[in-house]
Formats: sequence, structure tokens, C-alpha cells
Amino acid sequence: MPDPPAAVPLAPVPPEAAWFAGIGDARNRRGYLRDVREFMDFAGFEEPRHLPEAAPEQVAAWRDALLARPLKAATVRHKLTALSSLYGELVAAGAARRNPVDGVERPDIQADVRPAPVLTGRQARRLLDAPPLDTLKGLRDRAMLAVLLYHGLTRRELCRLATGDILREDGEPRLRVTGSRARMLALHPEALERIDAWLAGAGHGRDAAGPLFRPMAGKAAAADRALGSSSVYRDVVRPHAERSGLAAEVEGIGAHALRATAAATALERGVPPLAVRDWLGHASVTATTRYYRPVAGDGPTVRVSYPKGRRRTR
Repeated sequence: MPDPPAAVPLAPVPPEAAWFAGIGDARNRRGYLRDVREFMDFAGFEEPRHLPEAAPEQVAAWRDALLARPLKAATVRHKLTALSSLYGELVAAGAARRNPVDGVERPDIQADVRPAPVLTGRQARRLLDAPPLDTLKGLRDRAMLAVLLYHGLTRRELCRLATGDILREDGEPRLRVTGSRARMLALHPEALERIDAWLAGAGHGRDAAGPLFRPMAGKAAAADRALGSSSVYRDVVRPHAERSGLAAEVEGIGAHALRATAAATALERGVPPLAVRDWLGHASVTATTRYYRPVAGDGPTVRVSYPKGRRRTR
């Protein structure tokens, strides 16, 4: 059997002056060169001859670092375009075998829409403890806020939870989230404690197929009817944000602020974006990186569930 043909050696990387010579505007050329040099510094490439060694993972990591600064999505897309243009020229000249930017998701410009606010640890605690302990609605609302904050669920996911979605796997309490992005999450101890208190008061703890969170019918919980997603903000988050004083303190606070707080806290503490993506049920890591925002003070203790075989790295 004949030996496979040897790989064609790469041509040398052309000098910087030739990289974007086709761009007539000198200001645009300088901007493109600046973006490429920024990537080289990030990747640890001291000389242009190392550029063909770049891998898509390095480009994706650079993109995530840019979003974490944070830069606008449009700015990050522009930088990736500059890098992709250079690699397109290198591939055409035989100086690189592939364009490492190809296949790397670029942030959606919709990410530049004003993001949901992120709560500090003290603000999160004030909201968690705002519902009263001496009413059934208060017990329900305390459990709902804990699930939203510690697990980053959407309103729809919260309202779809069944009582039987609280279970144990290998002896550990778990929360089963159903929907388009079904997943199993490690259940936070405080969330479990509050759910147990709610079920003890409401009396449907043995109704595994029934909805976990239900609207109030007077002083009792409605039978066999799930709380509507619109009620999560109207009847739970908003009144307790007002009760705790957070409505006047945190502009734009709503149910999504709790999901944003959970995600931003996890990313701030070094949880890999791919793990946070799976935890939140995102379809792509690009959506996850929108939550890169500083968390002032000590954020809430979130517990990100890792799929088997994936370890946490920093």
C-alpha cells in the first residue's frame, strides 16, 4: 500500500504591511491590524509566524474574554471579522491550512439590548426573605424565588415543574427541568428546604404528576392547576421587590434578573461557559456569554450541575 502523500509545506506568513493592503482606508487598516495584534497577545503568539497554529478554541476563548470586559456584541463581531479576513488571506496564500474563525459563533447584536440587572448577595438575600413565613402564599413565594435564583430557571420552566420533579439521584436531591432543554440539576439545600415547607403547607406533596407551584384559591392552593408564567412577575417578584425596597433600588428588576444573577455569579466564580450553557439550557454558548457581568459583593451560592465526564476547570 503506497504511503500517503506528504503534506504540502506552508508558505511563510507575509509581512504585516501586506495583511490588509487591499483596504483603501488607512484608519480601517490600522483598526484591523490592532484587532489581530490583540488576538496574538491573547493567544501568546509573539511573532506572526505562529498565526497558523491558532485553533478555533483559542478564537472562542478570545471572543468570551472580549464579551467579559464587557464589549458590545457588535464590537466583538467586528474584531472576529478582522481576524477572519486575515486568515482568509493566509489560507489563500498557502500560509495557513484553515481559518480558525470558521465555525466560531459570533455574538448576536441583539445582545447589545440592555441586559437584565444582576443582584448583589445582600440584595438577593433581601428578596429571598421578603415573603412572610406565616402565610401559605408566603411559603410558596419563598420557594419560587429560591428556585429561580439558585437554579437560573426561566418563568416557563418554573411553572412547568411537577411535584415529582423533586427527586433523588445517587442519594443527592435533584431538580428535573423539562421542556425544549431538559436537564437534571443539583438541588440547592435552601431551595429544597423551602419547597418542603411549601408542600407541607399546601398538602400536595404526594401528587407527583401535579404541578409543583399552584395559584392561590383563597388561603389554599388551587388543585391540579399550575401557576401561569405571567403571574411569576406580577404576583411574586414584583410585590416582594417592592416589599424589600429593591424595586426602587434596582432598575429593571424582574424575574429574568434572578436568572441573570445566577448565571453571572457562576461565570464570575470561574465556572466554564460550556457548563453554564448546559446548566441554563441554552442552545449555544453565545447566549450564555451575554451574562458575563461583574457581581458586586458576594453573589448567591449557586450550584452548577456538571454532566458526567465534565470536570470543573478554572
